[in-house]
Amino acid sequence: MSSHEPRKRSIEVEYWVVDDEGYLTRPGALIDLPGAEREFVEPMLEIKTTPCASTAELRAELFERIRAALDRGDELGKRLVPLATPLNHEEIREIPCDRTRIQNEVVGEDFQYVRHCAGTHIHIEQQPGRAVEQLNTLIALDPALALVNSARHFRGEPLAAGARSQCYRRLAYDDLTDQGELWPYVDDREGWNERLQAGYERFREQALATGIDETTFEHCFDPESAVWTPVQLREEFGTVEWRSPDTTLPSRTVQLADTIADVAGDLSGCEVQIGGDTGRVDDDKIVLPDFDAVTDYVDTAIHEGLTESLAAYLTRMGFDPQAFAPITQTFDHDDTIDRETARRLRLEYADRLREDVRQSAAVAAD
Repeated sequence: MSSHEPRKRSIEVEYWVVDDEGYLTRPGALIDLPGAEREFVEPMLEIKTTPCASTAELRAELFERIRAALDRGDELGKRLVPLATPLNHEEIREIPCDRTRIQNEVVGEDFQYVRHCAGTHIHIEQQPGRAVEQLNTLIALDPALALVNSARHFRGEPLAAGARSQCYRRLAYDDLTDQGELWPYVDDREGWNERLQAGYERFREQALATGIDETTFEHCFDPESAVWTPVQLREEFGTVEWRSPDTTLPSRTVQLADTIADVAGDLSGCEVQIGGDTGRVDDDKIVLPDFDAVTDYVDTAIHEGLTESLAAYLTRMGFDPQAFAPITQTFDHDDTIDRETARRLRLEYADRLREDVRQSAAVAAD
């Protein structure tokens, strides 16, 4: 796949912000840095890259922006934590806005699960005439979330190898039709747009039924922004977007994005087929397994993590699983984590993020 013309790619990654003692805190002036933005909860910072033409460019920009946040954080007594959940924290406060208020009204108490999640979004530039096949390929690659699972705990209790994915897909949106879960393959762009519109209408009806003002709802949501599904065709950005990965160490995030861009980027001269239960990526053909097989692999990725059979599937689909070390598989806390231990672990992984950035700078200098 690497012989194809590369498509532009970008990353949005969320980190928990803690103070020097490991307690969650607001990002403060960190949001003034290039590419940095608030998220909808107080103790989180999102760092975005611009669309980049190569992995080298993406790596350089992402690490430069993270490094700037770490340097400013040193001045402010704030640190960044690359874990998918805070491990053990009771309440996480939201930044008040109509969009979040509407989600709380519709989702109800289960919206608490979303507040405890930090993840990564990878955007790949759409290839004219092949965007639907790119979308379908990303759907088949969704089990690769297991390569970067970075937390198994929610409020101190072990939940799943991929706790964030479990929270989003199986707990937060479980009572909302077509929300949270991975959608099946699509035949064409019209089919995708019809799904989006149907999801938007259902969410709109539920919002209005709770007493939300129609004008306020339409100001906050459109069909594209009213759907929460792990793989999306984004007209607004001209990309296909993969929203499944946990936040993790930056080097692993870039490595993951590189393979995603390589496999689902430029499909020139490549045939994409759907069928069977194995799947494979060759130089001139991509075979996507039946959707039921994909969902089985996704279930494994979330509940068990990177098993031998899942690693074999991901290898056939173009990944090198041995190059990844999911944090949840190197984590020595499988039982309940108390708040003091969670605080210490947040500091430990803040240190690991800093070291990851330092090592990247050293490699670049060589």
